[in-house]
Amino acid sequence: MSNPTPLHTLTEQGQSIWLDYIRRDLMSSGELQRMVTQEGLRGMTSNPAIFDKAISEGNLYDEALLDAYRRDPKQSSQEIFFKLAIEDICAAADQFTEVYRSSAGRDGFVSLEVSPELAHDTDATVNEALALHDKVNRANLMIKVPATQAGLQAIRHLTEAGISINVTLLFAVARYVEVVEAYLGGLEARLDRGLPLDGISSVASFFVSRVDSLLDARLAAHPNPEAHALLGRCAIANAQLAYAHFTQIIDSPRWQRLAKAGAHPQRLLWASTSTKNPDYPPLLYVDELIGAHTVNTLPPATYQTLLKRGSIPAATLPGDIDAAKACIASLTTFGIDLDEATDQLEREGVASFTEAFHHLLGGIATQLDRIKVKA
Repeated sequence: MSNPTPLHTLTEQGQSIWLDYIRRDLMSSGELQRMVTQEGLRGMTSNPAIFDKAISEGNLYDEALLDAYRRDPKQSSQEIFFKLAIEDICAAADQFTEVYRSSAGRDGFVSLEVSPELAHDTDATVNEALALHDKVNRANLMIKVPATQAGLQAIRHLTEAGISINVTLLFAVARYVEVVEAYLGGLEARLDRGLPLDGISSVASFFVSRVDSLLDARLAAHPNPEAHALLGRCAIANAQLAYAHFTQIIDSPRWQRLAKAGAHPQRLLWASTSTKNPDYPPLLYVDELIGAHTVNTLPPATYQTLLKRGSIPAATLPGDIDAAKACIASLTTFGIDLDEATDQLEREGVASFTEAFHHLLGGIATQLDRIKVKA
């Protein structure tokens, strides 16, 4: 390796950096391939808000939109969106093929999310996930499923069906425990049926900065100045406790049985890792969450900041678990219910992605009207 980057260093420490972004010209220009081969990028995630920005702004997708319309003028905006998204996902997945192969199916994944409108409908989520999986037809595809109550059942069913899942919108350790149970249950059901496990991978996308954004506002407004000592600490502590559960699982006899059959561990993926508070270091949620068997998915600005830095800290996980527990426990002293806060974040996350999805569909309709006039 002639010019190792911070991404290569993190890979050596057991953490993979993925990019939380997708846009058609990233693949067509060769830029994504350069990021993979030269910078050490290991995967890619997407969500409705990212596709909304890519498709609704500018004219990059004009030709593809018009072509889709001409092929079938009766298509809905949603059908056209998934057609375009699948094309982008396939193009990106193909450029990660070698990463997927060389990592034995650990990395090289590209994620595509089911419609956020289905977040509370297990059967519809399963059906759409299976349909998207078949249409993309790439081994290195992950289907994103939200960690709602309905999503938990879908995760277990889809894992048993042999689908690799990126569990998204995960904020609470208690919900993460349920997500792990769904993944393990799906693997065990496959194993009991004599089906292979080695082609399945999964990540649990644990959101970080949004936790601090919500809790910091409450802590800063508290009249007791001791509450201010927790500012910027709770999200990392929450993530540390999730990682502690992960380590317990992979050390358990239950997991060892699955590992012997070829199963991949469900890695924790740190999501929402750009700092929202300008007073915090821009790589706060990178530097404090370095650990084996993890992924950090970064938006472009945070990705570029990481590339430009010098040295990478040594692993910071598992961290001081007793201190993390004390941090979370002390929230109640200041009248903050973490369970209530993470429930709120889940509701807001689903609502935000649904709003972005609706804006995207409306944008596609508007773009088509504009393009058809010119055509």
